[in-house]
Amino acid sequence: MRIVIIGDGKVGRTLVEYLATEGHDLVVIDSSARNLAALANEQDVITVCGNGASYMVQREAGIQHADLVIAVTPTDELNILCCLLARKLGAAHAVARVRNPDYSAQLVLLRDELGLSMTVNPEQAAASEIMRILRFPSALRVEPFARNRAELVEYCIPENSALCGMTLKKLAPTLNVHLLVCAVKRGDDVYIPTGDFVLQAGDHIHIATPHAELATFFKKLGIYQDRIKTVIIVGGGRMGFYLAKQLVSLGVQVKIIESDAARCDDLCERLPKCSVVHGDGTSTDILQEEGIEQADAFVALTGIDEENIILALYAAKRTKGRVIAKVDRLTFLDVLGDLGVGTLVSPKTITANNIVQYVRALSNSLGSNVETLLRLMDGRIECVEFRIRDGAAYLGKELRTLPLKKNLLIGCIVRQGVPIIPGGTDTIEVGDSVLVITTRPFFNDFNDIFESLPSGM
Repeated sequence: MRIVIIGDGKVGRTLVEYLATEGHDLVVIDSSARNLAALANEQDVITVCGNGASYMVQREAGIQHADLVIAVTPTDELNILCCLLARKLGAAHAVARVRNPDYSAQLVLLRDELGLSMTVNPEQAAASEIMRILRFPSALRVEPFARNRAELVEYCIPENSALCGMTLKKLAPTLNVHLLVCAVKRGDDVYIPTGDFVLQAGDHIHIATPHAELATFFKKLGIYQDRIKTVIIVGGGRMGFYLAKQLVSLGVQVKIIESDAARCDDLCERLPKCSVVHGDGTSTDILQEEGIEQADAFVALTGIDEENIILALYAAKRTKGRVIAKVDRLTFLDVLGDLGVGTLVSPKTITANNIVQYVRALSNSLGSNVETLLRLMDGRIECVEFRIRDGAAYLGKELRTLPLKKNLLIGCIVRQGVPIIPGGTDTIEVGDSVLVITTRPFFNDFNDIFESLPSGM
């Protein structure tokens, strides 16, 4: 596909990294010649310097021949204008980043009436991910798929856990729960495990399970935590606003600590049920005064990664509650994990994954669309959900007979809204949603997962 990206900021650069590896022809428009020169040295892309909303600049970039335009400049209005112009010039599809809460209620109008194929909001998407994590405090990460009917859960096995020394084939019958361990990270190694894999303390495991089974799993391990009732958020920006709004709607007591007085006034007006504190959230005195030790969860959402990391480290020492930090630069993710920072959330990565998922579905022409795309373990594991349609290979065949590629696992089948943790005798049928977990990225179609296809296909 020919894709034009307008904006070479954090999200734009991440998109280039993801999409370039998938073989797309990329053109990047940005007003900074310096940024574009650095990008051209790193990636095989065409760059155009100028205003992305300029007719002449878009013509120079060949937008009239583009299959997709993605506008991710820092300004919502500019992104919308870029997409409108691109569609007028002939671009087949357009995606705009729209972050302002004032526009969030108008997204359907923006998409339908203005011809946008998709809108993305990094802060809102990240806030939704944090909400999923807070629903199950014992999990490090919770990713929904199959339209929220099933989930992929990350959990770190502690010392003296009942899971230590257990083989995976004994896990489900021992705990009497329906689940499948799809991926394991042990030290620097990543595995798509077999049934004989033996779990150890310190393993990070990813579990596919129906939504209803998740609480049962944690209860059987004796680590289930009750619903979170109090949350402290440091940083009252867009992401803090979206998160607090969702939490308050569920009856959670939320306290936001924000250093900007004008922003505090705005938050008080928009979130009347939320407690807003004007102060420096990095001050240990203020954190103590506002009850960090009694909070069920602490979320660091300032605009500076280093501040969020330090706050998370401090909170981890002062509270037994859940600790989450926003970090966009994940270069040292493994080191941070070893330090016990808690759960890290990256808005730019979430946004890039959502757009890549859309690109794969758009570029797919073989009949089985990508429904969901998740990247785990620093991108070393991909989880791809396919919708199965007529023409897919090996329909009705038992899974144990399928010629699957190596380092690949079918983690879940959803049939008529019911999640199925698959066994060797299960089959795949038209209409199913199938979750595939693999260390081999870039599957665009369900048929790509097989070593060979039936004759005649």
